[in-house]
Amino acid sequence: MSESHTPPSGSARLNTGVAHNARVWNYWIGGKDNYEVDQQVGEHVAGMFPIIRDIARADREFLGRAVSYLAGERGVRQFLDIGTGLPTADNTHEIAQRIAPDSRIVYVDNDPIVLAHARTLLTGTRDGVTAYLDADVHDPDAIVERARNTLDFTRPVAVMMLGILNFVLDTEQARDIVRRVMAAVPSGSFLVLTHPTFDDELGGAGQIPAMKFWNENATPPITARGGTDIAAFFGGLELLEPGMVSCGQWHAEAGSGVLVPQFGAVAVKP
Repeated sequence: MSESHTPPSGSARLNTGVAHNARVWNYWIGGKDNYEVDQQVGEHVAGMFPIIRDIARADREFLGRAVSYLAGERGVRQFLDIGTGLPTADNTHEIAQRIAPDSRIVYVDNDPIVLAHARTLLTGTRDGVTAYLDADVHDPDAIVERARNTLDFTRPVAVMMLGILNFVLDTEQARDIVRRVMAAVPSGSFLVLTHPTFDDELGGAGQIPAMKFWNENATPPITARGGTDIAAFFGGLELLEPGMVSCGQWHAEAGSGVLVPQFGAVAVKP
């Protein structure tokens, strides 16, 4: 079963003359849903900060491990994926519904290119539900209100915020967004989060000039944060092992984890 809450206006907002994060990210992970301007900016950023492709792949692989763990070992059957990005292989609903066909997934994004491809995200199992909301992370109350049409907020929800809070430039506003969403879900829910860092211990210093170039040549603007500020997003929650680490190393098989300047963690709401 699938549901769509997508207005037809999304494609009208599409601007192919300026590089856009969803399309450049798609380019870095080997996708086809991008334009020449995205490739040019993507190549320039990769020249300044070669590990960016590793970050993109590690973030995507983190998503797979986190959803598999939550659906398989923690029994989660509801996922609220905020900042979905362009659909690729093994999207959240595909992973979750492979493990539990009755899983319910709500995708949230307001990128017009993602909206144009939303139908790809709405192919789920007969027993489960996948829905897509065209909504902005800066309006968490609206996201929660509309997600209630699909998700049962009396049962645990895994809130996915992978690489999205870095587009909320004000740190206190970003914290408030997390607080508002997590306040709406019950005890036993989870927060799954990744975020780029400039911390030297993860090799993040190169993010700063690369992001400066990005902000001058692409959209939307982005910021990295230190580990202390990223850890604060998990205030009031209990981090699962191994805590907040490079996303490439979270629950990675022995010897296979890659160190990238992108923190990743999963926490449970007590």
